[in-house]
Parts: sequence; C-alpha cells; structure tokens
Amino acid sequence: MGKKGGLNRLKRQLAPAFWEVPRKGYRFVLKPIPATHPIARCYPLGILLRDIFNIAPTMREVEKVVKQGNVLIDGVKRYDVHFPVGLMDVIEIPLLKKAYRLVPKDGVELRPIEISDDEKGLKLCKIIRKQKVKGDRIQYTLHDGRNILQSNNNFNTHDTLLIKVPGQEVIDAVRLQNNTLALVTGGANVGMLGSILEVKEGNFTLPKRVTIKDLNNNKHVELSVNLVIAVGSSGKPLIRVS
Repeated sequence: MGKKGGLNRLKRQLAPAFWEVPRKGYRFVLKPIPATHPIARCYPLGILLRDIFNIAPTMREVEKVVKQGNVLIDGVKRYDVHFPVGLMDVIEIPLLKKAYRLVPKDGVELRPIEISDDEKGLKLCKIIRKQKVKGDRIQYTLHDGRNILQSNNNFNTHDTLLIKVPGQEVIDAVRLQNNTLALVTGGANVGMLGSILEVKEGNFTLPKRVTIKDLNNNKHVELSVNLVIAVGSSGKPLIRVS
C-alpha cells in the first residue's frame, strides 16, 4: 500500500532562496512542519539555529540544544527542530541572554535583528481574515496562524495588531491607511520601510494596492497589500523592525 500524506523531507534545490544552506552536498534538508507559517515564508528552527545563528556546527548538536528546552519562540519553549519560524516571530535563547525578531531586511525576506528585553514579549501580527462567530464576537485570523476573539469590530483585514506573547492580549493597532508606516515583506522591494501615500481599493481582477514612499531615497512603489505589513504611525514603528 502506498504512503499517504505529504513528504517529511525537502530537497535542497527546492528550499526557499533566503535559506542560507549549500545547494550541493547532501540531497535533503529539514522541512518545516505544518504549523504557524507556510514553507515559503519561514525557516525550520534547526536551520535558523545552525546556519543563521551558528549555535552549533551540526544538526545533531542543534537538536540536543532544542530538546533541552533552551529555545523559545514567542515566549514558548519549542522542542522540534522542524518547527517553522517566520515573519515577526521572536526567538529567545536564554543561555546567551539574547532575543531576536525575524523581519525583512536588506533585500532578504527574513533576517534576525537583536531586540531588547522590553520588546521580546511584543509582536506585530497582520490580520489576514475577519469573520463573525457564535456569541456575536469577531474572530481575527493573524498571519502567524493565531485566532483572536474580540467583542468589538474596530479592526479590518490588513490592519496590524500589537499583541503580547505568549498570551494574545491586544496592546495597540495600526490601520492600513494614508501616512501609516509600512514594511515590504515580499517582492523586489522586500525590506523597504516607507510611508503609505495612497490606498487603492481592489476589484475582481486586481487586489487592493498601496503606494509607498521609501523613507531613505524617496522612491515610490505601488504594491499589493499582501506584500506589506503596517508597523506604525507618525513615522515611527510601534516596535523595532529594522
């Protein structure tokens, strides 16, 4: 009888381009398990620790570190090197007394930036779906797979929530509108931080789009809202993102 279900391994040639792994040598590489982020937009925890953070030279040693509970993702201990780590996730390594956040930077979809202890309990999450559920409450689905139930209807799809982790208390919110500060998360302009000049409603053939002015060189680009995340207002992000 044939095997049912998907493969639990990934060929190196098919790994996302931002994974800094050799494309030759061993045939296969770690594959992220289905969880918080899609494969094309995340690292497996083991690859992140070995090849980006250089915690250990081999995956066997990295696996020992992880299984001892020495790595926290969004404030929760993770014991599987296959666990997916993606946009805005907070990686804490208590043994090193350091914490990092994954953000688009320098033309690469995901890069770690070191953050202070004051910010390791905070995370920006983009709303990708909104629906009404039982009890006249609103369920907001976030880009990292979280679902938050709220009694109010104040937020819209593509807005961004600032939440506490590992809990999900909403601290603040950023609306996708004119003068909002946004970060480009994909495409040719990935990592660009700019101010939104205009929001254009979509139709049956084109998605909703925004025009962004780069804060560094005044370049103007028009992008789908699926490629940006609102991070702040008044020219300042709510938390460090670059």
